[in-house]
Amino acid sequence: MSNKALNIGDQFPNFEAQTNVGRIDFYDWMADSWAILFSHPADFTPVCTTELARVAQLIPEFLKRGIKPIALSCDTAESHNAWIEDIKSYAKLASFDYPIIADNKRELALKLNMLDKDELSAEGIPLTCRAVFVIDDKKKLRLSILYPATTGRNFDEILRVIDSLQLTQSKSVATPADWKQGGQCMVLPSVQAVDVPKLFPKGIETIQVPSGKNYLRITAQPQI
Repeated sequence: MSNKALNIGDQFPNFEAQTNVGRIDFYDWMADSWAILFSHPADFTPVCTTELARVAQLIPEFLKRGIKPIALSCDTAESHNAWIEDIKSYAKLASFDYPIIADNKRELALKLNMLDKDELSAEGIPLTCRAVFVIDDKKKLRLSILYPATTGRNFDEILRVIDSLQLTQSKSVATPADWKQGGQCMVLPSVQAVDVPKLFPKGIETIQVPSGKNYLRITAQPQI
């Protein structure tokens, strides 16, 4: 299998894998939805437990955005199912409603370039890093983030980025630093002044800067 790093906009490769709820074909599992695939170093570890619990709590937020979460860890499906009971207990969850891929042979971790050479199992085998992949409904990679094993992910930030991706793919805006849902957006530099009234009926504001260039244009967030 290739371990070539994936770039934003690449076709995300399909795969078959065993999970705690049975074998899946990734594309079939996704269907017409977006997906977030996030990997973990190992089952029964503290940071990973908090992360999977947080995603389970955020399932309504992911589903509201048309996103299906799926996790990956380098342990067996049986191990995942046992670990899920700890996760449910820790986060006081009535259910755990997304699958965990069993990549105990590291085949998928190698294919997707997710192994961390500095994080080793008791047997000295590299574990997966904390990778995040967001894949859209066309099976294109839209976001890729790698975290070190010692740093838990901020899933509120990941939701914020997903909101930006889904907004900006259909509207002629970009989201500025620290943008949140409902905040002001930046008009793309490619938008010509003649097109502004049609694209932004609520109007725009141009911020004056010493260069005299009119590139800082802000507008209310468009409705999707």
